[in-house]
Amino acid sequence: MSFLGKIFTWWDGATIGTSLFTARRGEHVGTDAQGNKYYRAKNKRSDLPTGGSYSGRERRWVIYDGANDSSRVPPEWHGWLHGSFDGVPESHLPPAKIWETDYTPNATGTAGAYRPQGALERGGKRARAVGDYEAWTPGD
Repeated sequence: MSFLGKIFTWWDGATIGTSLFTARRGEHVGTDAQGNKYYRAKNKRSDLPTGGSYSGRERRWVIYDGANDSSRVPPEWHGWLHGSFDGVPESHLPPAKIWETDYTPNATGTAGAYRPQGALERGGKRARAVGDYEAWTPGD
């Protein structure tokens, strides 16, 4: 991405301001399978009565590997970002079950989105209605 793109666009990766803030005040705590990097505040600011944040919680954030899409954050890291637990997710996850599949991001609005048989994007052809269907006519 170009220098100007980094300054003005937030939807296609971290801006320069976010990158500078992360480099200066962020501590890298982990990376998920998609390459998203997770950070927390390095130092707790002593001038704040809550010890580092205005809401009383530790400040945590994610730098996406690619487009900024919150549906790309896996559930375990979502819990960490929102303060459900203190340790990194690997220390809180139960062992994977045999039927569990790998995480996939939300594909809505992309070429990979699900489109049923009669969808306009697939040609708009659907099977004709058969059976006991009878159209309503006024006056019946």
